[in-house]
Amino acid sequence: MVIADPFWPRADTWLASAAEAPDLVVAGVPTSSASLTPSEAWRAPAAFRAALARLATFDGETGVDLGRLAVADLGDWEVAGLDMHQAAAVVERRARRLAGGPVGAFIGGDNSITRPLVVGLAQGDLSRVGVLTLDAQHDVRTLDAGPTNGTPIRGLIEDGLPDGRVVQVGIHSFANSAPYRAYCAEHRIEVVTMETVDEVGAGWVVTSALRDLAERCEWIFVDVDVDVLDVAFAPGCPGARPGGMNPRQLAAACRAAGAHPKVRAADFVEVDPARDPSGSTVLNLATAFLAFASGVASREVTDA
Repeated sequence: MVIADPFWPRADTWLASAAEAPDLVVAGVPTSSASLTPSEAWRAPAAFRAALARLATFDGETGVDLGRLAVADLGDWEVAGLDMHQAAAVVERRARRLAGGPVGAFIGGDNSITRPLVVGLAQGDLSRVGVLTLDAQHDVRTLDAGPTNGTPIRGLIEDGLPDGRVVQVGIHSFANSAPYRAYCAEHRIEVVTMETVDEVGAGWVVTSALRDLAERCEWIFVDVDVDVLDVAFAPGCPGARPGGMNPRQLAAACRAAGAHPKVRAADFVEVDPARDPSGSTVLNLATAFLAFASGVASREVTDA
């Protein structure tokens, strides 16, 4: 039972506030038909909203209160049950309608949503875009099996994203192959491994990467694959491995991403609630989203 306390506002109530002029819009993208490992990640948006009831709107580490950030929940897009090609078409079409609007946060679903989200928000013009990923994997598999959750970065490059416009933070050992790392080098994808994250801090890495990336593009999309977490913290992520981030590192990275003025949108993907009855993975997803929102809210403080 949740006891109402007027002095402890909850994040689910904030998300449901339906601001008329939002600074942040949130949409669920419940699809996992493109998952290489069978997944029920389509369940994540509903689980995410439920998990917010356990979390507050006050970011006690930065002093930011999300109650002052105008938010609107757009609900879930109609992609559950569609095949990978149909789902991608719907996601791109819906994203196009949001182009030029407030900051967007998209709750997947699997990582296949990243490519159509970026293409849609860019209105098909990828020449102005940069992408930062928080991920254990490179996501540059070949497209032979279609636009799966292992292909979004290669897919965007094939769609016209210029070389040198992708930075990947949190890459693990033993989670990728040498040929795919060579593909990253060929297309000037900057790879920041967990060793660097541990040495200098996730927030500093993301802030530095976004500063450099912003010099080469007009706006940035952030792909938060929750399997960047160590598997101990993310048993609900099929791609999670030992040696990943801890929740505080992921929150710091997401907070830094939200704070950057050129970040237009982010997705949060690859959580399968059915794999984690404890709910810890979904709770980490919700916390990462709130940290991103805290960063967005801090933009106004910085500009004031």
